[in-house]
Amino acid sequence: MARIYQRGKIWYLDLAYKGRRVRKKVGTSKRMAELALKDAEVKIIKDEFGFSKNDLAIESLIQKFLEYNRTNHRASTTKRYKAVTDHLRRFITEKRKDIVMLSQLTPEVIEGYKTFRRDEWVNPNGKNVRTDNSRKGARSRTVNIELEGIKTMLNLAIKWDYLRDNPMKHVKPLKVDDKKLLRFLTKEECERFLEACPKELYSIYFTFMSTGMRKAELENLLWADIDFRNRNVLIRRKPDWQPKTGEREIPISDELLTVLKQHKLESSKTGKKDYVFAIIDSGKSHNMLRNELIKIAKAAGLEDMTKVHTLRHTFASHLVMAGVDLPTVQKLMGHSDIETTMIYSHLSPSHLSNAVNQLQLKSNK
Repeated sequence: MARIYQRGKIWYLDLAYKGRRVRKKVGTSKRMAELALKDAEVKIIKDEFGFSKNDLAIESLIQKFLEYNRTNHRASTTKRYKAVTDHLRRFITEKRKDIVMLSQLTPEVIEGYKTFRRDEWVNPNGKNVRTDNSRKGARSRTVNIELEGIKTMLNLAIKWDYLRDNPMKHVKPLKVDDKKLLRFLTKEECERFLEACPKELYSIYFTFMSTGMRKAELENLLWADIDFRNRNVLIRRKPDWQPKTGEREIPISDELLTVLKQHKLESSKTGKKDYVFAIIDSGKSHNMLRNELIKIAKAAGLEDMTKVHTLRHTFASHLVMAGVDLPTVQKLMGHSDIETTMIYSHLSPSHLSNAVNQLQLKSNK
C-alpha cells in the first residue's frame, strides 16, 4: 500500500491507492520519511486523498452529466458538452485505456488530454492518421473551452459526492497564441451575398446582417417580438427557449423595416402567423441556414464563409467602423461582458485616442 525508499541521500514516499500512484520526495532524514509514511497510511485509512467513498466509472459520470444538461440546459448546451465528453472518451480509448474510474482522472491525465487534443491529426476520412489532407488538432482556445467543460462535469461529481477534489484546479489553460482572424463581410461583399440570395431566404439573411442576432434568436423570433410602432426587435424568452445572455432590444433600420413588412405580408398569405421565419416548424435540418449560406457564398464568389455567425460579426464590425462606441455595440450584441466586444476594437483605431482626448486638459506652457 505504501513504502519509503532511498536514492542517494534523498528519501522518497511511494504509495498506491485505487489505481493512483503517488511518489513524493521527503528529504534526507529517514525519520521524516517514516513519519510521512505513517501520515500517508492514516490518510489512506481516513480516505482523505481527495477520493470519495462512492467512486464512479468515468463513463457513468459522463452519462449522468449529459442527462443533467438535457434536463437543466438548452439543447445547444447539451450538444456542446457532448462534444467535449466525446473527445475525452476518445482520449481514454486511444491513449489511456488504464483510466476507468473517476479517482484515476488526475491532473497528470488531464495534461495528457491537453497534449492529445493539441497534437492529434484529424483526417477527413475520420482516421487519426496524418496525411497530406490532414489538419492539425484543436486550437488552444478550443482546448481551453473543453477543459472548462470537463471542470464543470467534475464540479458536479463533487456536488454528487463522487469526488472530493477537482483535479482541474491544478491544470493551467493553454496560452492562446493561435487565434483565427475575425471574418466579416465588407459592404461590397454584403451586396454580392444578398444579390446571390434566393428570394425565399433574402429576408432571413438581411435580418441577420441588420440586427446581429444569434442564430437561435432569429429562429425563435415571433411576430409578437417585432414592435413596428417603436421600431424594435425584442429578443425575449419563450416557454421552451431563452436567450443566451438575457433579453434586449435591437432598433429596426429603415431598410429592415421595409423588408420585414413585406415579409409579413407574404407570410400572411401562406397562413404562417407565429414565427417570423418559420424555420423551427419547417422540419428541415438545424443546419439548414448554414448549408444555404455556404451555397449562397459560393455563388457570390465569397471565400472562407462557412458560418452564419459571420453575419453577426459583420453587423458588429460595421457598427464599430462607423464610430459606434463599444458599450453600445455590447448592448446591441447582447454580450455579457465588454471583453467579448473588445475583439472588434481594432476596427476603430481612433477609439483610444478619442478617449484620451476627452480629458481636455489645458497646458500653461
